[in-house]
Amino acid sequence: MKISEMREMKTEELHGELDRLRRHLFDLRSQAVTENLQDPSMLSKAKRDIARIFTVLQERGETGIEQKQYHLESLARRR
Repeated sequence: MKISEMREMKTEELHGELDRLRRHLFDLRSQAVTENLQDPSMLSKAKRDIARIFTVLQERGETGIEQKQYHLESLARRR
């Protein structure tokens, strides 16, 4: 995803996308360990997308991004 597309997203959408990308990165790492990963460049692409989201959130003046992410995850688990 391009950074221009991320800048157009709302903050809540960015947090959701961050959660989705972290889960995707976890899945990719699991595949890499079991040697089922077809495209190793997917790992670096996912990491870069996560970094882009952090950049956009920091540009918007968001603080405590990690804490908010953990809070959103805990709310999702309760449902």
